[in-house]
Amino acid sequence: MIEFLAEVAAWFGQPSTWSGRDGIPARLAEHLWISGSSLAGAAVVALPLGLLIGHTGRGAAAVVALANIGRAVPSLGLLGIAFLLLLPLGLGVGALPGIVALTALGIPPMVVNTYVGLRAVDPDLVEAARGMGMREGQVLSRLEIPMALPIILAGVRTSAVQIVATATLVAVVGGGTLGQLIIIGFNVGDQVRIFGAALVVALLSGVTELGFAAIQRAATSPGIRVPGTFATEFGGKRG
Repeated sequence: MIEFLAEVAAWFGQPSTWSGRDGIPARLAEHLWISGSSLAGAAVVALPLGLLIGHTGRGAAAVVALANIGRAVPSLGLLGIAFLLLLPLGLGVGALPGIVALTALGIPPMVVNTYVGLRAVDPDLVEAARGMGMREGQVLSRLEIPMALPIILAGVRTSAVQIVATATLVAVVGGGTLGQLIIIGFNVGDQVRIFGAALVVALLSGVTELGFAAIQRAATSPGIRVPGTFATEFGGKRG
């Protein structure tokens, strides 16, 4: 094991590991671009939907059920579906099917957490706000979203980590990312490269987790901070 770790360290020290099309910087840039695009796409779809059903309660059962079903679909299955749907259009190879699949992967945690976060806001506070003459949009923006922000951001954080960790699979459809280094390692039987690339992905996922945790703490008022875990999503007060 010590010899193997020494070989991994030597691989990281090689100039070729850090240069060229298959160097870590180039593949890391692809990984971050695809992950960021997917997270943004998921947020554009999931957050407005979660806010709508969380505020009104309409269609909540169906949307949350679909989101939970989506969470049960394997990541590789989502990638395969995106590949097959885009293949007739000549877009099945490259980054696009990966972005579509990762976007779909990131939507469920955001939808569920946003919905549950809003439903957990004390209904007496909501009614008091309405009694003060606030319009529905003001109730949502001035009361419900700030109160639900810790849980909403926990959903974004969960999605971000899942997307970054799963983006390695995009290499299967020719989308690059750090997963390409792992595929090259398998093709040439280079266990050192496989381990080194997997280690970089693990570190990137850890940095993503810590970074979004810091954003979550910074964006949440100390007076309304609650445990930002996914388990809190079932503690809502409103029916």
